[in-house]
Amino acid sequence: MTVVDDRPETVAPAPRRRPNRLLALLRNSWRQLTSMRTALILLFLLAVAAIPGSVLPQRGISPEKVNEYFVDHPDWAPRLDRIGAFEVFGSVWFSAIYLLLFTSLIGCITPRLRDHIRALRSRPPAAPKRMARLPQHTVLPAPPGGAVAIAEVLRKRRWRVEVRGDEVSAEKGYLKETGNLLFHTSLIAVLISVALGSWYGWSGNRLLVAGADNSFCNTRQQYAEAKLGPQVDSADLPRFCLRLDDFQARFLPSGQPEFFNATVTVDGPDEPTRSADFSVNSPLRLGDASVYLLGHGYAPVIRYTDRFGNSQVSDEPFLTTGDMGLTSEGLAAFPDANVDPATGQRAPNEQMAFTGIYLPTAPEQAPFVRSEYPTERNPALNLVAYRGNLGLDAGIPGSVYQLDQRQVRAGKVQEVGTKLLRKGETWKLDDGTTVEFLGTERYVTLSIRHDPGATPLLISCGFLLVGLMGSLFGRRRRVFFRVVPADPAEGSPTDGSSLVEAGGLPRADYPGFADEFAQLIAAVNGDERASAGADSSDRAGVREGAE
Repeated sequence: MTVVDDRPETVAPAPRRRPNRLLALLRNSWRQLTSMRTALILLFLLAVAAIPGSVLPQRGISPEKVNEYFVDHPDWAPRLDRIGAFEVFGSVWFSAIYLLLFTSLIGCITPRLRDHIRALRSRPPAAPKRMARLPQHTVLPAPPGGAVAIAEVLRKRRWRVEVRGDEVSAEKGYLKETGNLLFHTSLIAVLISVALGSWYGWSGNRLLVAGADNSFCNTRQQYAEAKLGPQVDSADLPRFCLRLDDFQARFLPSGQPEFFNATVTVDGPDEPTRSADFSVNSPLRLGDASVYLLGHGYAPVIRYTDRFGNSQVSDEPFLTTGDMGLTSEGLAAFPDANVDPATGQRAPNEQMAFTGIYLPTAPEQAPFVRSEYPTERNPALNLVAYRGNLGLDAGIPGSVYQLDQRQVRAGKVQEVGTKLLRKGETWKLDDGTTVEFLGTERYVTLSIRHDPGATPLLISCGFLLVGLMGSLFGRRRRVFFRVVPADPAEGSPTDGSSLVEAGGLPRADYPGFADEFAQLIAAVNGDERASAGADSSDRAGVREGAE
């Protein structure tokens, strides 16, 4: 006897796939990075990280102040330098925050943009079954034409309308999300523009003294301070030369500046020599470079005659101290003084230098330490003479505007006298040498720069403001209308055959929606005065109505 086993065959369950932990970690990390909360945190961190760049001196802007900080804070400066505190905006940690914010914004915007485009292309949703639960609800007599007439009224007020039989759905206020997306997209464009200017831009500062012997050519070596982007080489700088011919300035009686204008001669390889004027708010455009006028001052012309009868002239700029009268301080150094023409040798410690304070309008009586007005009404030069080894032959870099105080403290430079000179006066020193104050030359402070990200940055900021306005003032809302038969048993207020049930729903906080809904109901009900009032409100922009 054969026994047949008709029980169903047991199928072994398929082996469960083990989740890829690395993939899950990456997916969760991406979700966290692209969340709006993370973007806001990174934006806050970026603002905090920029604080050291505003408080501490930066090498790319003011390297001499960084050196002064090292001298004043010998303990803290090396520690801050190790973490990039003097090059904040080019440091690794600032760039990391910058790139993470950039990635987070892109990750936030992309899905929202996709959803917004889908919403713009979709039809308004169908009316809910129980419109009485909506924040705004009313019942009114049906207008002639029913749902079609209601739809026409809504379209005149720029509502997106969908008619489904006896139901009308309308939606308005897409400008809010559009503005929100435009704001964040513009913020990304701002970051890209800043990066573009940082990578491919360059800038430099230079003091230019008036006169044919003080021309400036656009090479890196002739800048007092220069900063080139990582993608810019010295050979990429445009070729041109400038010579300051004249500088004009007007001041108010209080000493406040009223007008500045510089006249320069421009010599370029691809154009004939020409004269050009520019002022503070009207920079000079030279190809890809823009020349900005930042400041001005005086360069005293001092002639020193040594004991061998050799004369040397110094016209180094004196830097203003910051007061309204343009009081200036500077240094006139003569390292080649007192060289015997017969032997070509100089006696030890006979180099000469003069520190001075120049007063365009000196007071009538002492102390002569502060100018009373920025123009030259009563010019005077208060000089202090020093003799000795200035330290210039040692090859140690130093400032051309200040005497090396280390040589003074070491006793290698001695003060030999002080004198107040008027224009044209001569001072005879104890060794028979003379110093003559010949007058002054004007100088200007120029900032020459090229920023390829400036125009995209300006456009991006404009779109950013437009998007911000749309995001702040846009109001998303929906209204629904349903034509229903009248029920005489319920005491219908009309003798017609149908009623209209209307409901409204603001998608965001909108205090004025109740008034707008009331005006809309009045317009549907045939109140032309309310309709005109609603139209004028829309045209005046009191209530946002962009679709």
